[in-house]
Amino acid sequence: MQFLTTPSDRFENLPDFDFKENYVKFEEMQMHYLDEGSGEVVLALHGEPSWCYLYRKFVPILSEYRFIAPDFFGFGKSDKPIRPKDYSYEFHLQSLKHFCKKLELHDITLVVQDWGGLLGLGLLGQHPEWFKRVVIMNTFLPVGKPLKFPFRIWQWFAKYHPSIPVSGIIQYASHTKISKAVLKAYDAPFPNRKYKAGAGIFPSLVPGNEKDPAVRYLKKARAVLSKWDKPALVMFSDKDKVLGGLEKFFYKLIPTANKQQRIMIKDAGHFLQEEKGKEIAGIIDAFIKGKIELQ
Repeated sequence: MQFLTTPSDRFENLPDFDFKENYVKFEEMQMHYLDEGSGEVVLALHGEPSWCYLYRKFVPILSEYRFIAPDFFGFGKSDKPIRPKDYSYEFHLQSLKHFCKKLELHDITLVVQDWGGLLGLGLLGQHPEWFKRVVIMNTFLPVGKPLKFPFRIWQWFAKYHPSIPVSGIIQYASHTKISKAVLKAYDAPFPNRKYKAGAGIFPSLVPGNEKDPAVRYLKKARAVLSKWDKPALVMFSDKDKVLGGLEKFFYKLIPTANKQQRIMIKDAGHFLQEEKGKEIAGIIDAFIKGKIELQ
């Protein structure tokens, strides 16, 4: 598998991102991750086309935990296969599974958003024993039903755009205006279009038919979550133009989430960690400590 490594100088002087680099090797490639603090493990997974930079505001708030946030291959400081066909749901899921095994993670508080949900909840479906609780933000679990037309347009746009505008997508899907310096940080992993194969193909990996190989994993995730008896917190934002309203699906699916206090993050778009990171991290801290009320 041919891949590229983003030059390190692309990541110099990023706003609020002075963290040690850590790497795990998988199929001759390096997967980068944040690993800050100690204590109970909080594993936070990003989506498309962001990277672990999205979780930088969580680190100081969750300092009494071991906060871990990897970059999926094709994103952030992780290596980037250059051919779109090298990306698949199975590839990403296996790399995430390898990551958790290599770091010997257990009793995990899983935090997911966007593609982090498809992959993280897919992993939870395969290994529910690894996880102690789950926090679900602005994501979904498609199982092969035809995708709605606007989403298919997004797939087409991402796949065929000559150089997918990463920071433009972050800003478009956000409710508030993001600073130029922060938007530049989201562009940092991608010096040019050759580095963007993952960002371009990720939307097309969302299954739109029942024969898609990802469907069996996502169906298993739904089945496991439908019987989930551990703590679960569903926390969506109110200004998400992408997946707004899908919190109802998770409340209905997960027994313990249905019993949990309803929390809606106000005045935030799809990338709610960027816009309301400190607030969300504080809620997660209270959730881990059992301070979120039951209904």
